[in-house]
Amino acid sequence: MTEITRQNVLDYLAENPGETNKRDIARGLGVSGEARRELRLILRDLENEGYLSRVGKRAFARVDTPPPTGVVQFERIDEHGDLIGRASGRDGLFGPDILYAGQKGKRRDSDPGVGDRALCDVEKGSDDIWRARMIKKLLAPTNTLLGVYEAHARGGRVESTSRKDKRTLVIFPGDQSEAKDGDLVRCEEMRSRGYGPKRGRVIEVIGQSDDPKAASLLAMAAYDIPDEFDDAVIAEAESAQPTDVPREDLTGIPLITIDPADARDHDDAVYAEPDSDPKNPGGWRVIVAIADVSAYVHFGSLLDREAYRRANSTYFPDRVASMLPKALSAGECSLKEGELRCCMAMEMIYSKHGAKLRHRVLRGMMRSAAGLSYEEAQAAIDGDPSDRAGPLLEPVLKPLWAAWKALDKKRQERAPLDLDIPERKINLSPEGEVIGVSVRDRFDAHRLIEEFMIQANVCAAESLEEKRHELIYRVHDEPSDEKIIGLTTFLDTLDMEWTKGEKITPGRFNRLLAMARETDRHHEISEIVLRTQSQAIYSQNNLGHFGLNLQRYAHFTSPIRRYSDLIVHRALISAYGLGPDGLPDEQRVSLESIATHLVERERASMAAERDASDRYLTAFLADRIGAEFTGRITGVAKFGLFVRLDETAADGFIPARSLGDEYWYYDESASALVAEHSGRRYELGQPVTVKLEEADAMSGSLLLVMLSEPRPKKKGEKPPAQMRHKRVMMHKKPGKGGGKRPGGRKGKRRR
Repeated sequence: MTEITRQNVLDYLAENPGETNKRDIARGLGVSGEARRELRLILRDLENEGYLSRVGKRAFARVDTPPPTGVVQFERIDEHGDLIGRASGRDGLFGPDILYAGQKGKRRDSDPGVGDRALCDVEKGSDDIWRARMIKKLLAPTNTLLGVYEAHARGGRVESTSRKDKRTLVIFPGDQSEAKDGDLVRCEEMRSRGYGPKRGRVIEVIGQSDDPKAASLLAMAAYDIPDEFDDAVIAEAESAQPTDVPREDLTGIPLITIDPADARDHDDAVYAEPDSDPKNPGGWRVIVAIADVSAYVHFGSLLDREAYRRANSTYFPDRVASMLPKALSAGECSLKEGELRCCMAMEMIYSKHGAKLRHRVLRGMMRSAAGLSYEEAQAAIDGDPSDRAGPLLEPVLKPLWAAWKALDKKRQERAPLDLDIPERKINLSPEGEVIGVSVRDRFDAHRLIEEFMIQANVCAAESLEEKRHELIYRVHDEPSDEKIIGLTTFLDTLDMEWTKGEKITPGRFNRLLAMARETDRHHEISEIVLRTQSQAIYSQNNLGHFGLNLQRYAHFTSPIRRYSDLIVHRALISAYGLGPDGLPDEQRVSLESIATHLVERERASMAAERDASDRYLTAFLADRIGAEFTGRITGVAKFGLFVRLDETAADGFIPARSLGDEYWYYDESASALVAEHSGRRYELGQPVTVKLEEADAMSGSLLLVMLSEPRPKKKGEKPPAQMRHKRVMMHKKPGKGGGKRPGGRKGKRRR
């Protein structure tokens, strides 16, 4: 047996950083019997003296040697713009600096930023630098709860309004702050010893639960979406003056804005005319002018810091949580009809076939000739112009449409992913109550503006690449191998083929969707194709944009509501020497961490928007308990079915236990629940009729009852009971008979 010394233990941990618990150390050093007590004392002393750190309940690591796989907390950006962290153990951070070296395997999530924690593989390179490759980003722990305060004679309690958080906190007298019965509050869970109810303390009163607009208040609080601006930020916005720089005069060009009828800000204006160059017969000159927000929001100012913190505007049915105060978002930076405005612009020249020949970036002054809605612009083109659109029909609108049709030819050749998903709008009364849900109409006017914005965004990325200038790309990675395998397996269950080995392109998905439209499984296939796609993110590394089928893409066209676009504007100003307010070095060296922050806030905004919509729709349906609705199955899990109602697009849940007398098995490959004995099935995308059983407006959850019969057993497929019986018989012990059949309800809960 090896003599147990402090140095032996330290040497062993250095040579075997992956085997860090007491049992492995004892086995590795040949320790047994009474010597184990000595080992425990040595480990305790080394920990107390700071030579070791705990990395788990019973695991240790040398403070100068991070474990090969462990949690890393990222602390700072160094002078080279690299993200630096240290290993995280039970007693805090320890060990040397660790440089973030990207994600392990195929990229799946946004990169970590300062303050984030991630499970990483950690390795020391030949250059003595420790590097971490992220396996999984870890969510920040939270001990706060959002809920409704219920006052009692002695204090009160707060029950969570989240579907995912089932806690209830007891509030002692004196811990309720200014909360009154029925208030929406944020609580902090307090430490308590022993068993019994958990205790909490009210730290913020958000609003009142009977407020019709409580849905948005809860969503903003849950996802940290700020609504109000500090007085100092508002004052700075109201007094902001544009940077004094040379600008081209675009006031003689009838640029127009085309936006939703209820738009509260106007980022972009467009204009098109035949190209006057005789070398380009039938070609087009297109100008996309964008609000010059960078002229008003200067790096390091209160406005800039607040805009960066928010990262983007968040849109709720009853309000907008803007990135910028109204003095800018709806004032000086909004391209209002007839108002003189600073702008950044892309002038783009196209051939008659829609091929781009050249473009240039400019900084100018413009005056919008008109602010039209999509409906107004489309009606004018369709032969029913309004008084305002009529004078613009020949000189402005018809050339815009003609240029767009040329560009649309190239778009069709490019074949971006064609997932036509209807957008629904929740309509509210002046008091904030839901009065209905409508599908937003989609016109050629929408497609025109969308294509012109895409072209301007491409030009922004190309311009910065041409100048070899840093930028943040908007990237959309191709689907992961795992998702493609899942898609292939799903299509196999429908007897549809997805050829393995063939290059994955948006066009392949479009052909699949076109074939699906000829079958009764169109909705299932559209849903699974949507789920196969990666999420678009911001990144300093150009991965291309799979969905748009573009090699390079950057957000340029919405700086009023997206900080990413403001970064691109500043980069263009620097790259082309358009003024002193370009991208500062402090941001230039931190673009990847900025991109990570923008992705995180964008996802928080998306989640908050969905959360608020769910709560509004649930409140709208609360007085229709017992009513029947048609819908489609949009999700299948072991524990039940998710159904989206056709009338409102509200999502509800049907527990598997309520589907009938049979036991239901989850067939992951087919995205279906299959009945144990009959083999009948409920499948993804299946149209169904359901009854509304419960509607909890506070949590935004609907409980449904299935009224539709399942689809029949697939031809030639054996029901789960027969398949499981075969496996049971194969493992049956000799001489034993009967016994309980595995796979009953108790077994399902275990899995």
